[in-house]
Amino acid sequence: MVLLAAVSCISLTIAGGASLLAFSDAKPVRIADRTTVQREPAQSPDKGIIDVSDQPTVRVVGAPFVPNTNPRER
Repeated sequence: MVLLAAVSCISLTIAGGASLLAFSDAKPVRIADRTTVQREPAQSPDKGIIDVSDQPTVRVVGAPFVPNTNPRER
């Protein structure tokens, strides 16, 4: 437990120092304004509507997988 605590403290120290060095000259982070919603425009007439049920069927090669729920029967 002592070794785990020591490694954790050393790792936190290294990570904290690296973050201070990496972001020392960066601009401050700002939270995005979520009060106004920007919606995408409606689809243009030249784009068709994609129907999910129009997917092509998938061809399965080989025997279907059946899980072995009773290991004594093979």
